[in-house]
Parts: sequence; structure tokens; C-alpha cells
Amino acid sequence: MRDRVKDEVVALKLHVGNNIGYSTIHPVFVRKVVNAIKEGGGKPFVCDVDWDVSGAETRGYTAEVLGCPVLPVGGIGDKYYYAHKRPFKNIQEWKVAGLVQDATFMINFAHIKGHPSCGFGGVFKNIALGCMIGETRSTIHDTCHYEPYWFKDKCPDEATRKKLIQVCPHGAIVEDKNDPEELHLHIEQCNQCGRCLEVAPPGSLKIDAANFHVFQEACANSVDITLSTFEPGKITNLALATQMTPVCDCFGFTGMAVLPDAGIFGSDDIVALDQAVLDMTGRSKLIEENVPTFMEVHTREGHPFQVLHGPLKDPYLVLEYGEALGLGSRDYELIDILPVDEVEYAPMGYIPASAD
Repeated sequence: MRDRVKDEVVALKLHVGNNIGYSTIHPVFVRKVVNAIKEGGGKPFVCDVDWDVSGAETRGYTAEVLGCPVLPVGGIGDKYYYAHKRPFKNIQEWKVAGLVQDATFMINFAHIKGHPSCGFGGVFKNIALGCMIGETRSTIHDTCHYEPYWFKDKCPDEATRKKLIQVCPHGAIVEDKNDPEELHLHIEQCNQCGRCLEVAPPGSLKIDAANFHVFQEACANSVDITLSTFEPGKITNLALATQMTPVCDCFGFTGMAVLPDAGIFGSDDIVALDQAVLDMTGRSKLIEENVPTFMEVHTREGHPFQVLHGPLKDPYLVLEYGEALGLGSRDYELIDILPVDEVEYAPMGYIPASAD
């Protein structure tokens, strides 16, 4: 990075989390990257969505600690953006955060974790939602409801609808706020266990792949639009695959890790990077005793994050969509920067109580 950032205005895109979540990227690591940018002659600033930047100092993200400003991507109030037209499902216009598009170089530094909408949050997710203003982030989530899944004419009985709501242990099915005869499926909570389908009259409810996969396709489009605002070679990606928690850091809490640490990954190719991370973490088993009590495992097929969030939340899908858009390749060579060829044992050095 030092050789590439001279005179560049560098957006260091993080997810700084909120509330008391402390499994986000530690400020020590961020400071290392900031120092490297400065040593290379770049002008860095850390950025994230406005509602997470507000209060970021309580988790150690301050200009004094990191060595550069911490700024909301869309400015104060999330009102600064550039609009890009690309019709997709319910989205007509994508609003890229102004500070991201104004930067001349971006370092996409992601914390790897599970995600309730798509199974996995990596470098794709860090840009897809984190570089858009709130209005677009909401419409990306709303793509899951573009294809109908509830057909009220097939279930006119109020008692059956209430039973449908009650049978879901995760609160994924609720009454629509505008029409009590309509039911709303929260994709995030749904792990596709199928309990609701055992109660729903035939044809009244679908738990369909289309409502789950579309979020990943929307994320790929979002990344494509954001990256198009940078000149070729002006973006690189880092991923910290440690303290991997079950859900997104925006939930604002830290539980026990559900996968063992896998390391730090880096690449200019955003597709290859997430592919490598998924392949590496896919070799491990989900640490089921660390899964929080608001979640359950009901299938053990696929990637561990897929086991955690349900079979229709395939974490690899966003990479298929991204590769199809020309954002990179799923083929990669994994190079270990500090390989351990042979374990060498050594005595622990004694630390004296004083300098004398």
C-alpha cells in the first residue's frame, strides 16, 4: 500500500459497529494501516455509516487513537451522496456516499462474521451496504420482499394466521403494519426451518430461494457501482478473520466466536478475497456451543455460516454475481506471507520488575 497511495485521499472503509460490540477490527490494527498510508504519502480518513460513526469513540475509534479523522460516509445527517441510475427490482437509483466517491483511493478493511441476510459478511458486504447512504441500504434489504411470498386469499382464517405467527420461534413472521391480513417475513430472522409451512394452508406461503438470493445480487450491484467511481488500481481489500461472531457488527454486541480464527487476508481482487476467506473458514466446523440462544442449527449442510443461518443463505452466491459483473475471479492463489515451516520451542523471557 505504501507504494500506491502517494498524494491520494484514502478512504479507509471500516465497520466500526455500535453499542458495546467489541469484536470489530481493533484500533491497533487500524492504526497500523493508517500509519502505512501516511508513510506512503497518502491522506487517510476512516469512514462508516453515520449512525455507527456517532459513538465510535466509545469503542476506541478516535482521531487521536487511529491517527486520522473518523467521518460519516454520507456526511452529517447522511445527506451527501451521488446518485447512480441502475434499475434493479425495487431500486431505481443507488446513492453512493459522497465521501466515498470523493476519495481517490479506497482500502476496504472488513471484519469477517456471519450475517442474517446472506449468511456471511466480508469485503463485499463492507462496501455493498457501508458505502451507500441509509435510503439505499434500506432498499437493498427490501429487495427480499420484491417477489411475493404471502397470498392472503389462500388463508382467510385469522386464527390460522395467528398460529402461523406463533409457530415461528424466531419472530420471523409478523402482521403487516398496514394490513392485518397480510403477513411480513423478516428474512433476517428466518433460518428456513419450515415450521410455518406445516401450518400454512397450501399455496398461502412460500419460503423461496428468490427472496433470499436477491439480497446477494443487490449487494453485487452495489459493489459494482461503488467501485466504478474509482480509477483502476485505486482500491485494495483487507479482511480480518478473527473473533468471528454469528451476526453483523451492526447488532452492537459481541458474543463468543462461532469459528476459529483464520487470519488476515489481502487482495486487490474483491471476489478472490472473499472466496479465499470462505474456503478457509469452510474447513472448520461451526462451534455450536457458542451459538447464541436466539439462533438454532437445524441443518449441517454447506458452509458453517450457511449451517448457522439456513440453507438458502449461501455465502458464495454474492461472489458468483460479482464475478458475472466482472468484479474479479473466484480463482486465486493463496500465499502465506509468514509461513511456519517448523515449530521452534524457546524459553519465555523474564520481564524484570524494574529497569535496574
